[in-house]
Amino acid sequence: MRWLLYLYTMSLYLQNLSLLNFKNYEDLNLTFGEGIHCLLGHNGEGKTNVLDAIHYMSFAKSAFQSADSMNIRHGAPFFVVQGSFRLDGHDENIYCGFKKGTRKQVKRNQKDYERLAEHIGLLPVVMISPYDMDLVTGVSEDRRRFMDSVIAQYDREYLENLMAYNRLLSQRNALLKHMAIEGKRQSDTLDILNLQMEKPALHVYAKRQEFLQGLVPVFQSYYERLAGGREQVSVEFQSHLHDDQPANLFRDSLPRDLALQYTSKGVHKDDLLFKLGEHPVKRIGSQGQQKTFLIALKLAQYAFMRTRKEVKPILMIDDVFDKLDENRVSQLMSLVTGSDFGQVFITDAHTARLPAILRGLDVPARHYHVKSGGVITEKEQPLEEKQ
Repeated sequence: MRWLLYLYTMSLYLQNLSLLNFKNYEDLNLTFGEGIHCLLGHNGEGKTNVLDAIHYMSFAKSAFQSADSMNIRHGAPFFVVQGSFRLDGHDENIYCGFKKGTRKQVKRNQKDYERLAEHIGLLPVVMISPYDMDLVTGVSEDRRRFMDSVIAQYDREYLENLMAYNRLLSQRNALLKHMAIEGKRQSDTLDILNLQMEKPALHVYAKRQEFLQGLVPVFQSYYERLAGGREQVSVEFQSHLHDDQPANLFRDSLPRDLALQYTSKGVHKDDLLFKLGEHPVKRIGSQGQQKTFLIALKLAQYAFMRTRKEVKPILMIDDVFDKLDENRVSQLMSLVTGSDFGQVFITDAHTARLPAILRGLDVPARHYHVKSGGVITEKEQPLEEKQ
């Protein structure tokens, strides 16, 4: 795993977290340290909401709710999420707030951002959740979103080109619809759009290729470790740009595009084919194999971000043990408690499982029992005494 070799990596960890009217929490204050943190409790008690609050401070949005109003506790008019991070020896204080009928506020060290995009990538977080299974079993849009979300955290130029391409794509689709309805060909305008779309399309395509060339070998190594070397996996990048330049694609597909009233070829149709052996994992893989595929992808994402950002991201593992056999769970815990990882948050509805595994690994950890929107901190689990 060439990404696992690095000379210097900055430390990053969340020191404290305060929630006010966020989801099922009326008022919550938690203190954390470096290392492993286990949030234990029954389903629906609020374990995932703690992780989502951390995600919000990293990405300025929820991992699960696109509308900020859905994150406000029932009956309350607003929510606030605040945290203090320790990044390479200095504090980063993050404030995120939203009140119904207003715009959200995101502040770094008491200063507002001019653009929220400036915040993305400052405090890298990688989350593994059952909701991420769409990455493996869902539609192509889910896999493009995965590539885009990772690359955009370390490459601002990529994000700018992606936004430019999508803006021009919307204009082209609107023009195609207008031409189809009116029955009038506006070739000059269409040619201009085709030409303008070529540069950002080539940039997005090249950066996605570069990302996958590094990601796939690391992903395969993680999958082999988790599965015990019994299964072969691969990732194929599918893109129309493998075969031709964007301008040619747009020109040659015009008759079809006019009939469909949208652009049928381009990087907005890129996809990833995930294979187990010679077949798509979403068709032949068991639930355990599909989940292992997801976890290995996310761990490879973590390694990628660590190298690109020169910082160990915060890793959050949310209730992913279901459908995994005991060996895969043990291998996962052995990996994420190693020196390649930094601060880790893990949730589990099975309250005895994580403490037992961590004792077996001689790994110190903090345990938090979550119940009905309140969190009770239990005593720290120290290293076992060696005989």
